[in-house]
Amino acid sequence: MTTEIDALGRPPGQGTEATPAGAVDVLIPSYRRPAALAVTLAGLLGQGHRPLRVVVSDQTEDDDVAGASEVRPVVSVLRHNGIQVDLHKHLPRRGLAEHRQFLLDQARAPYVLFLDDDVLVEPDLVSRLVRAIEREQCGFIGSFVNAASAVHSGKDVDRPPVDVDIELWNGPVEPEVVLPGTAEWGRSRLHFAAYLHRRGAERGLRKESERLYKVAWVGGCVLFDTGKLRLAGGFSFWPDLPADHCGEDVLAQLRVMARFGGAGLVPSGAWHQEVPTTTPDRRNDAPLLLGLDPRPPSRR
Repeated sequence: MTTEIDALGRPPGQGTEATPAGAVDVLIPSYRRPAALAVTLAGLLGQGHRPLRVVVSDQTEDDDVAGASEVRPVVSVLRHNGIQVDLHKHLPRRGLAEHRQFLLDQARAPYVLFLDDDVLVEPDLVSRLVRAIEREQCGFIGSFVNAASAVHSGKDVDRPPVDVDIELWNGPVEPEVVLPGTAEWGRSRLHFAAYLHRRGAERGLRKESERLYKVAWVGGCVLFDTGKLRLAGGFSFWPDLPADHCGEDVLAQLRVMARFGGAGLVPSGAWHQEVPTTTPDRRNDAPLLLGLDPRPPSRR
């Protein structure tokens, strides 16, 4: 028997409260980064897009990050300015994919922005992402997280290799199957340091002439159509992964892109705070372990 679903990919009766068209839920998974989280939240204060709701889920075991002196006043100011902020403590830790699925389960808006807790976004970025996804009606639009220290660096390592360039969409964004080891997988080389920023500047791409480009995946700042993400399974594959894994965001994007298409936005408008990673072990890479599994998502 086929289960009916609504526009957000939910079964009937699940989270049916009315949500305005164009609303965005910003979903932030956090772990042991109160100072960086505060900066990320402060970047949302200036966003002109409304309605905007922020959902933070923290997995720091031995501290209350939401109550930290750096975080608490920013949350108060966001609320004072009419932005709803929901704070969750989500334990035990069962891996990054399970954490993201928990956040997705909290979503009510037609769009969700998965934003890492070490990313600073420019004031107009949410509006730019929403305009792009509404125009293209695709599964996601991502904003590559540039490394600010590399923008004006004179180091050779921060200069894009000659064979790394932007592959622009010259028509509507369409579904693509991107697999490890393919030529399309090599698009990920553009997402290093400030390569995208430099190549975009060389082409004269500014916000008033922004473009969408083809990606393998985008890390750190991705706006999804909530219903399409859920229809592609979201992060419900988490029980099939060891708790210590990475690449869960990549796998979810690959599955959405295969069904609905996805793209990156240039210029980006997202910046990395360049703090140390909280996921140093990269051995259990979700796309390599699970692939584009065509099985229907499990229902929990």
